Amino acid sequence: MFVGSRMKHPVITIGPKTSLDDALSLMNKEHIRRLPVVDQSGSLVGIVTELDLLKASPSAATSLSVWEIKSLLNSFPVEKIMTRDVFTVTEDMPLEEAARIMSDHKIGGMPVVRGESVVGIITETDIFNAFLEVLGAREAGLRLTVELGKGPGILAKLSQAIFETGGNILSTGSFLGEDSKTSQMVFRIEGVNDKDLLKAIKPFVSRVVDIRDCAGC
Repeated sequence: MFVGSRMKHPVITIGPKTSLDDALSLMNKEHIRRLPVVDQSGSLVGIVTELDLLKASPSAATSLSVWEIKSLLNSFPVEKIMTRDVFTVTEDMPLEEAARIMSDHKIGGMPVVRGESVVGIITETDIFNAFLEVLGAREAGLRLTVELGKGPGILAKLSQAIFETGGNILSTGSFLGEDSKTSQMVFRIEGVNDKDLLKAIKPFVSRVVDIRDCAGC
């Protein structure tokens, strides 16, 4: 799974001279929280977020009139407050690498670039949706969480046992267990009941952490 298949495109951008008022209006209209800033050639020169704009706007306690506030916001360009050193990604970057950058630097979205041009934007919502898809969170079936047993080929044996009891694995994911020395596997499985499934997998797992029948959980 790559950024290019999950990014939003075409991306909405603004120029450096765009006023704070126009930028805020555009965000509200398009229901977005960040805008890449590009120059006349289309090259990325910065990014501005809804929080940046709100911080730069006069507070509710200001003595300015509504018209004075409007005039101030209209005369203040985003280039004065935009972030110039922008974290970017490319279309062929693995999605998990984009997620790591966003997590490490505590940012909610990044422009996707091709050369100097902005071709899309990837946000935390896009990452969350991909995570839900990987785990089959919107699929009906049994959700099984186990700690795997030891030995070579144990995952293949577990998968075969699920298949032989009539189960179809819809999705799977691997995570650290309750301590750093163990790992847990989460499966979404259809076509089998919980009693038959637990009996089939018993030889291949060290512990069943959780099993539940759910749709969208």
